[in-house]
Amino acid sequence: MIEPGAATLPQLRALMQGAPAELTPGWRAVTQASADALARRLRTGEALYGVNTGFGKLASTRIAPDQLAKLQLNLLRSHAAGTGAFLPAPVVRLILALKAMSLARGASGVRPAVVDSLLALLAHDVLPAIPAKGSVGASGDLAPLAHLSLVLIGEGEAFAGDQVLDGTQALAMANVAPLELGPKEGLALLNGTQVSTAIALAGLFAAQDLLRTALMAGAMSVDAARGSDTPFDPRIHALRGQPGQIRAAATLRALMEGSAIRDSHREGDSRVQDPYCLRCQPQVAGACLDLLDNAAAVLLREANAVTDNPLVTADGDVLSGGNFHAEPVAFAADTIALAIAEIGAISERRIALLVDPVLSGLPAFLVAEGGINSGFMIAQVTAAAMVAENRALATPRSVDSLPTSANQEDHVSMATNAALRLAEMADNLATILSVELLCAAQGLDFHAPLRSSAAIEQAKSLVRGVAATWDGDRFMAPDMAAVKRLVQHGAFASLVDLPA
Repeated sequence: MIEPGAATLPQLRALMQGAPAELTPGWRAVTQASADALARRLRTGEALYGVNTGFGKLASTRIAPDQLAKLQLNLLRSHAAGTGAFLPAPVVRLILALKAMSLARGASGVRPAVVDSLLALLAHDVLPAIPAKGSVGASGDLAPLAHLSLVLIGEGEAFAGDQVLDGTQALAMANVAPLELGPKEGLALLNGTQVSTAIALAGLFAAQDLLRTALMAGAMSVDAARGSDTPFDPRIHALRGQPGQIRAAATLRALMEGSAIRDSHREGDSRVQDPYCLRCQPQVAGACLDLLDNAAAVLLREANAVTDNPLVTADGDVLSGGNFHAEPVAFAADTIALAIAEIGAISERRIALLVDPVLSGLPAFLVAEGGINSGFMIAQVTAAAMVAENRALATPRSVDSLPTSANQEDHVSMATNAALRLAEMADNLATILSVELLCAAQGLDFHAPLRSSAAIEQAKSLVRGVAATWDGDRFMAPDMAAVKRLVQHGAFASLVDLPA
């Protein structure tokens, strides 16, 4: 069970993959108390933003008591102005769960029925159709959350598997009656950073798995190029003290432990030092690891946060603030993007080293009969193209801001844009790593009958299970696609034990 405000990263990852969202007991009472407190304040006749006033620039416009329900209904309809492709099912699952957990903390003034409706959709895997684009990451992820919320009132669209349902059908499948929105409930559903946070978390989880895969690919490349494991000596990294670097070095040491290829050239090797792409892996991967760890901490706090406005305190105060401003999410997403870009950049340099006979000592382009065969020549070019794309995509989004709502909302985070590009970057990185894994496996084949470590041989077997040794030119793309699928399914990441 998940305690609202205390979810863990493994729980959030499991929710994306379809785990049930069962909340710990007690949330219903605090949520009802918040709704009751708001009702009492509303009876005083004072102006409460978004409850009996308009929104944004229209906040000074008072709404008549008999129009309060219509105010919330109109809010959902008018703000459902998203565009673009629909968000993928795992992300929508997480959005539903994050919104339910936030409202269940009892600071948003909504009835328990609102949370129940969100959880019912999730339990039946009836997922609102949410266009990916249209949020600037301030005042909440308004447009995408409006598309989600329309389904709760029997409007909009949702998916049940591959079936597209209208809102009424979706609620029927989830055995839920359409919500009749109470005061503030439309605003509470729309306010919040749940969309940008869920998208960023999806990017984080992908980046974490890809970093583990990159460590495996990097270790394979070191052995394929007959490189040294001395740069992974713990004494080097202890003297610098960077935690990610220490962890990455320990992982690389463990992956190479017991390699007969490494043992074969401990003496008499004319190379004093390897190129940076081999030697500086702990420094680069470790810095990326530290970035991802920091982003994970920020996003975990955000996933557990209440980012609504106004907030209703336990003692009945109604506080207007700005928790909906997603600057922390934007910064976290931007740093994840930097990590993804750099993981790919150094991987491509290892690929370039392996195909270069001067640097690697291996046959040119990793094929025995060069000239008649081009081997991995253009696979390296494809990896370079992916690196170039990721460099462009890594440009920070958080430094951008466009005023909205007639300058009432005059500084925004662009967090949703920052998070959205992570999926494309992760896909590009998976391509780069698939090329490196193919090249490294090919390089290891040239050292037969010598074998690498048990861990590296296991990874090589995964590659060879879908792509045979390259003994002459053939259709390259299917091999790349097959290894990429393994990368994206976490097959190589699962072989890597990254110390805490």
